[in-house]
Amino acid sequence: MTEFSMELNDDQKTLQEWVHGFAANVMRPAAHEWDEREETPWPIIEEAAKIGIYGLDFMANAFADKTGLSMMIALEELAWGDAGICMALMGTTLGVAAIMANGTPEQQMEWVPRCFGTPDDIKLAAFGVSEPDAGSDVSSLRTRAVYDEATDEWVLNGTKTWITNGGIADVHVIVASVAPELGSRGQASFIVPEGTKGIRMGQKFQKMGIRASHTAEVILEDCRVPGACLLGGKDKLDEKLARVREGKKASGQAAMATFEATRPAVGAQALGIARAAYEYSLEYAKERKQFGKAIIENQAIAFKLADMKMHIDAARLLVWRASWMAATRKPFLNGEGSMSKLYAGETAVKVTEEAIQILGGYGYVRDYPVERWHRDSKIYTIFEGTSEIQRLVISRAISGIRIQ
Repeated sequence: MTEFSMELNDDQKTLQEWVHGFAANVMRPAAHEWDEREETPWPIIEEAAKIGIYGLDFMANAFADKTGLSMMIALEELAWGDAGICMALMGTTLGVAAIMANGTPEQQMEWVPRCFGTPDDIKLAAFGVSEPDAGSDVSSLRTRAVYDEATDEWVLNGTKTWITNGGIADVHVIVASVAPELGSRGQASFIVPEGTKGIRMGQKFQKMGIRASHTAEVILEDCRVPGACLLGGKDKLDEKLARVREGKKASGQAAMATFEATRPAVGAQALGIARAAYEYSLEYAKERKQFGKAIIENQAIAFKLADMKMHIDAARLLVWRASWMAATRKPFLNGEGSMSKLYAGETAVKVTEEAIQILGGYGYVRDYPVERWHRDSKIYTIFEGTSEIQRLVISRAISGIRIQ
């Protein structure tokens, strides 16, 4: 019987040190520049690919950890370095997660490597769900996919919005409705390969935070993809739709399968931002003198830092629990995945706000990084399910009642 331990093993410690080194030496020094430029930080991605942090092998090894912790450890360190650059590095994993969640083994083998490319020929992937009129309400997607039997192609039309790597990705995974009358149960995921006609970037968004990560609209106009690009295959889709029409339970929603797999990972990123702000403000409070003593000697400041540390550690435990449950195939009976993302996201907002308060006026100016961390933190209560949606998931799970 394995003895219970919360200590990282040697491989996890080595990973943590390696990724932290990249975050400290490459990401942090470049963070302000790429935040100001609001552009994809290609030189950082190239450096990450060269040393093995951006690529299929890194992802495969991290996800192979049977405890589920390796990817969470890496994401915390990368977001500690800079959340925007972290998203630029990790946005591809959203598309990968969709392929892994919904694709056949053959599709996984073909497309996952093409999402990353090679260090000499870097590729990006994107996952498109949200639409101008369908954010939290995934069931109301208007993007349509119609099967053309004569050519064995699917024709996609619609607009996706808030898409990480949208329009610049080499592989887009698009969730579309194939049977609109069935709502979310009539949806499927499609791969749109590089060079496909009928897909283009719409508006690129200027954001409050994570500005080194590209976010844009994706517009699909009579975009034709081969039948083989339907994730899971047509036979499986037809069987699912037949079950739904007979009143039987469907096997799952294309979009939700991806979000369930990625929510703890989002929590890990929020955790990294919170830790960065806490560590910075702790050192500042020890050095900053007012009225003849360090400001940390005042309870008003010391208690803030104590609360910040407590909430960060609690968030990490929730993230690690959810990741361990996913890796060991324990069902999220009480919304544990949503708990991790909800608590870590709200912790990041609160901790970075307190960091600004501790630094005072210095916390409000761009010469110091805490204002950027605060701007970065807010999106973690919004994307991949708002805090309100996470509470809905949790409340439904613990009550068994479909709370509206």
